[in-house]
Amino acid sequence: MYLVSMELYARVNILDGRAVRLPHGDVRDAIALDDSPVNRARDWVAKGADLLHIVDLDAAAYGDYKNRDLIADIIKAVDVPVQVGGGIRSQGEVERVLGMGAWRIVIGTLAIIDQVLFWELNRRHPNQIVVSLDVRPDLEISIKGWTERTGDYLEETLINLSSGGAAGFMISEVGRDALVEPPNFDALKLAVSLVDEPVIAAGGVRGLDDVATLMNVESEGKKLAGLVVGREVTAGRFTVEEVVSALASDGRIRGPWTRADLDAAVASYRDVVSDPIDADTVTVFVEWLASGGA
Repeated sequence: MYLVSMELYARVNILDGRAVRLPHGDVRDAIALDDSPVNRARDWVAKGADLLHIVDLDAAAYGDYKNRDLIADIIKAVDVPVQVGGGIRSQGEVERVLGMGAWRIVIGTLAIIDQVLFWELNRRHPNQIVVSLDVRPDLEISIKGWTERTGDYLEETLINLSSGGAAGFMISEVGRDALVEPPNFDALKLAVSLVDEPVIAAGGVRGLDDVATLMNVESEGKKLAGLVVGREVTAGRFTVEEVVSALASDGRIRGPWTRADLDAAVASYRDVVSDPIDADTVTVFVEWLASGGA
C-alpha cells in the first residue's frame, strides 16, 4: 500500500509575456508579478508544487496567441506535468498545445457551447482534456470569462461532460474574492459525488483552514484530487511549503492492485473507450505488469 494526497497545482497567469495576478478575475486589473514566467514556474516547482496550471490570458481574453512559444519554454524548463488553458477553442489549437508537450489542456466555454466537438476531441485525445467550470452561487454555469450565463447547472453539466470523456474538472466560483470569501464547499462536494473523474478546486482559498476543509470534502469515499494556488501565496496567506505539508497529511491510501482489480478496470475501460486499439494497449500494459515488467 502507498499514500497519496491531494495534488498541488501552482497557477501561472501570463499576460503580455509577464506573470501576473488577477485580484478580481479581470485582465484589465492585472498586477505584474514577474517579467519571467519561466523563472516563476521554476520557483513554484522548486518549492514543492506537484503540477503547473498555466493560463494564457492574452489568448483567453483577446484571441492573441503570442505567448504560446513562452509556454512551450516553460514546459521544457520544468520537470513536473504542465496543463495549459486559455484560448483553446479548436481542434487545431488542442493539437498545437499538446504538441508543445503539455500534459493536459484545459477548456471551458468550448465544452459548453459545442459538445459534439468536445466529444470528438476526447475521442482523439483521451484523458488529456480537463474542463474548467465557472459556477455561480446558485450553481448555474457561466462562460466567456463570466460574461454570459448559460441556463445550465452544475449537476447536469458534470454528468454530460463526464459521459463525453472529460479527463477531469476544475471548479471555480464566479465573482468570488478568493482572499475574503470561502470556497463553495457544497458545490465541490456535489461535483465529487457526481463524477469519477478528478475534481480540482480551482477557485483559491483564504488560508490553511480552508485547505483543511477541502481535504475533508468527501462523498462515498471519493475526495478532491487537487487544489490550485497562486494569489494566496503571493498575498502571504501561507507558503508553498506549508500547503505542501498540509496536503501530505491527507493520508489517502491507494494500491497496490491485484491482477483481478486490474482486469476488472480494463473491462470497465472497454465499455467507455471508443477506440479498440486504445483499449488493447491497456490490456497489453496489464500483461506487461503481470510479467514483472520484463
